[in-house]
Amino acid sequence: MNPRDSFVDYYEILEVSPKAREDTIARVYRILAQRYHPDNTETGDPEKFSLVLQAFRILGDPETRAQFDVQHQQKTALKWRVFDAKEAAGGAQSEKEIRFGILGVLYTKRRNDPTWPAVTRGEMESLLGVPREHLDFSFWYLKERGLINRGDDGSCSITADGVEYLDQNGLQERVQNIVALPEGRNGSR
Repeated sequence: MNPRDSFVDYYEILEVSPKAREDTIARVYRILAQRYHPDNTETGDPEKFSLVLQAFRILGDPETRAQFDVQHQQKTALKWRVFDAKEAAGGAQSEKEIRFGILGVLYTKRRNDPTWPAVTRGEMESLLGVPREHLDFSFWYLKERGLINRGDDGSCSITADGVEYLDQNGLQERVQNIVALPEGRNGSR
């Protein structure tokens, strides 16, 4: 087994955001522990209970959570690697790669989380490894073409036209091959 594959996303186990507060983590833990406890005759699952307990031990303690957050951020960055940011540093072709990267992330986010398909500009900057000032033109262009929507809070999401654009240009296969979809609950996020 590849050591990178052994990473366990405790936020996914507890079904919470990495930005979740301590009280939220504790509340969700209690709910899931009760659901998966081996004594629960309807929904008990010893393996899931063990994972939930392990996740709470890590995320419930501020010190171990901080250590885990470093690993989580590194792993998340690897999952979303769409292109080499060094190669996308200048010129018309690199601009196309940045636009593709934005659409790829937004497409993946919409597929994984249709109820909240938005990504903030800061998250996009972090995921793509491209400075904000290099993203500004691409955001403007994609919005003007109707391929993305921009929210009042600065977040973006892909439109149906954006998905169709990926389809028409044969880029959906590239998105699925390059962007490693984060593993989620029951195959979704």
